[in-house]
Amino acid sequence: MKRTGLALMAAVLAGSASLTPAQAVPPTATPSPGYDARLQEQRAASRAVVAPVVKPRRGKKPRAH
Repeated sequence: MKRTGLALMAAVLAGSASLTPAQAVPPTATPSPGYDARLQEQRAASRAVVAPVVKPRRGKKPRAH
């Protein structure tokens, strides 16, 4: 009887531990000031350079009669 009670308690503890959410944070979640600065510079540069390139239109060719 003691063995089954102990096994049952172990199963309940293991089951309740598996239901709690994980508290781990990946290492990439910490902000890096250097990376953030380079990213902002890159975004600012890409916004400044984006300008539509307008190709000149060719006129109609005159008819050869």
